[in-house]
Amino acid sequence: MAGVKAKSTPRHATGPKGRVRIELRKNDIVKVIAGKDKGKQGRVLSTDTRTGRVLVEGVQTVKRHTRPNPQKQIKGGIAERESPIAVSNLKIVCPTCGPVRIGHRVETSGGKSRRIRICRKCGAPLEKK
Repeated sequence: MAGVKAKSTPRHATGPKGRVRIELRKNDIVKVIAGKDKGKQGRVLSTDTRTGRVLVEGVQTVKRHTRPNPQKQIKGGIAERESPIAVSNLKIVCPTCGPVRIGHRVETSGGKSRRIRICRKCGAPLEKK
């Protein structure tokens, strides 16, 4: 199959310019709702809009075999680290009501308008002050 180029992102999940819109942000507390780590909670370390995946602390750990490299002060052995997980398998955790979907509200203060994330159950803002 010459000329067929493999895409790194799922076609249905991409928006403009082939990127996935991720509502989760760094340091959000999320809960895994599907997959081998279902039920675990963790903090978001990073997001990747190109692939639609998120790195969550303590979730989706994999064993990584590393070769020793004395020049870079790297000891060899088996190290465990997190691997990215798909955004669709995560829900943000509201401090009052648990795992919820994200809604939005526009707040205006002093002539400036801001779009903030809110909890769909209780309406409380999910933004950290």
